Formats: sequence, structure tokens, C-alpha cells
Amino acid sequence: MTAPADGKSPIEVLLVEDDPGDVLMTQEAFEEHKLRNRLTVVSDGAEALAYLRQEGAYADAVTPDLILLDLNLPRRDGREVLEEIKEDEVLRRIPVVVLTTSQADEDILRSYQLHANAYVTKPVDFERFISVVRQIDEFFVSVVKLPPRG
Repeated sequence: MTAPADGKSPIEVLLVEDDPGDVLMTQEAFEEHKLRNRLTVVSDGAEALAYLRQEGAYADAVTPDLILLDLNLPRRDGREVLEEIKEDEVLRRIPVVVLTTSQADEDILRSYQLHANAYVTKPVDFERFISVVRQIDEFFVSVVKLPPRG
């Protein structure tokens, strides 16, 4: 990929989300605000780990620069996925933002204990949701210096 004129390179974002409505809102947030980052979606925890490990159908998957992870997922729970990512020598460098509906203190605490880089509660309102996704994008593209891709 070539860097845009402003010098900021697009980043690869992996969205791990099983709710089609939340996937659609995230995709619309990327499109509506012309976020040039590439968004790849997987719908469960087992699929996320296969993608990250470039297994099976994901043998040619690009290592993401950022992971947006829901906690309540089928097959492999988001907490398990987060734990496996952060225990893996290669994957642990990828920032993980937990993006979930849960406001439970135990989920917040457990996510940070598992080394989540941020915990964001999904707003129900579409406009606020778009704003949150844009703020995550701005932070990880404009403010944070990400490690080089594996």
C-alpha cells in the first residue's frame, strides 16, 4: 500500500464481532467518515484465532495493526481470544481494543488483567457509535505509534 498524501498510512483493522448489526454500524462508520483503514471482519473467537495465526482459509491473511474485539462471542469467548493473543510472542504486540456492550466491572477488570489496550463500551445510538469508532481510529492512526507489521 502506498501512503496517502498526508503521510499517514492506512492500517489493517480486524473486527471480531458476531452481531451483524454492530458489524454493519462499524463498516458504515468507516465508510461515512472516509476512514481509509482496511477493515476485516470475523464473526467468532475461533475464526479470529485462525485468522491471526494464518491457518486454513486465512493462510494469506494480513497481520492486523489493531484488533477491535467483542467479548461475548460464539465458539471462543472474547476473553479467551484476548488471553491467547497476549500470551503469543508474535501476536501480543498488536493493540487490542475491547469494544463491547458490557459495562460490568468484572469484564472491565478482567480485560485489563489480560492486557487489553483499551476497553470501550459500545454506544447504542448510531451517531455516538460512529463518533467512538472515529475516535478509536484517530487515536491509533494519528496519535499512537504502532509497531511495525510482523
